[in-house]
Amino acid sequence: MKKICIVTTVSSSIDNWIRPFLPLYHAEGFEVSIVTNMTAEYKTAFEKDFPYVHAFSVNMPRGADPVGTLRSIPALYRIFRNGKFDLLQYSTPNASFYSAIAGFFARVPVRLYCQWGMVFVSCEGLKRTVFRTIEKITCRLSTNVQPDSFGNLRFCREQGFYDEKKSEVIWNGSAKGVDLEKFDISKKAQWRSEIRAQYGIAADETVLCFVGRLGRDKGCNELFEAFKKITDTREDVKLLFVGPIEKEETIDDIGYFRAEDKIVKTGRVPDVERYLAASDVFILPSYREGFGMSVVEAEAMGVPVVVTDIPGPTDAMKRDETGIVIPLKDADAIAAAALRLIEDGEKREKFGKAGRAFAETCFDQRIFAEKLIRNRKSLVR
Repeated sequence: MKKICIVTTVSSSIDNWIRPFLPLYHAEGFEVSIVTNMTAEYKTAFEKDFPYVHAFSVNMPRGADPVGTLRSIPALYRIFRNGKFDLLQYSTPNASFYSAIAGFFARVPVRLYCQWGMVFVSCEGLKRTVFRTIEKITCRLSTNVQPDSFGNLRFCREQGFYDEKKSEVIWNGSAKGVDLEKFDISKKAQWRSEIRAQYGIAADETVLCFVGRLGRDKGCNELFEAFKKITDTREDVKLLFVGPIEKEETIDDIGYFRAEDKIVKTGRVPDVERYLAASDVFILPSYREGFGMSVVEAEAMGVPVVVTDIPGPTDAMKRDETGIVIPLKDADAIAAAALRLIEDGEKREKFGKAGRAFAETCFDQRIFAEKLIRNRKSLVR
């Protein structure tokens, strides 16, 4: 029986990206362990759901924390050495850096870096240099690297982080594909009505949607500036902000975000498909993404998308077929693209239908899962 260890910095990443594939690993005869920063309650609940998976808790801090780094790497090393794993998989920035070092010294034969986004691309000055160096070390110490978009694959090869032999993208990209049964387009009208009623949104109002955490790197400053411009022109528009309220200190006009009643703040939700169904236009003005899974999820619900011209999101859509691509950090471009779709219902419908077809053809989670398991078998072989 081949042994796999999967590491992420926090347990929410296990829930979002790893959990759907654990039964498949088990069915294919893999012995799986997960390592993440988890509470005792989470560990108990997880082991109840997956009695065949070994769960280890390691306190891996987020952000720059030298003391945490010195503690995390030895703890991971001991788990990797004692576990005698055939394959070590890691993702998210801190867990990947720590695991690449610990896995190298523990001599794990296959060290797979799932490169689902890079911090340094949105940094400047010394901070960019530091995080670029960390990214390069992580790639160098890994035996295999799998970015979740072809755009980032090309970018990193050009940067010299890795070569063609060491790197690949699974199928058409993404970290997990989209669950088309969960994102059930046949329930769109029902969900649209329910969510709009819940938040007091009129049937004839146009809803723009953002899914993600609050923060500068997600393009929230430009999004809010654009929304001001849109509402100066149109009074019948609302912004559905779906995600946790974090990093408020990075927002230029946090007072506006808090006070503006046309911005509906939902917090983190477990059923994002219902909120996307209630929307007319999806906007992701992010500075950096590994892929931009929310883009495909919006398309799966038949919603046209507006994304910044960066690797990842542009791999998750078709320009001028499922949505519009705009320049980075450009509030005027966000406003113009959104207004173009707001005022053209026929184009919204056309883009929405094409988006659903694109999600079905290229990102069906069932097909993705088959290709993922096949890849893991190949790596451990």
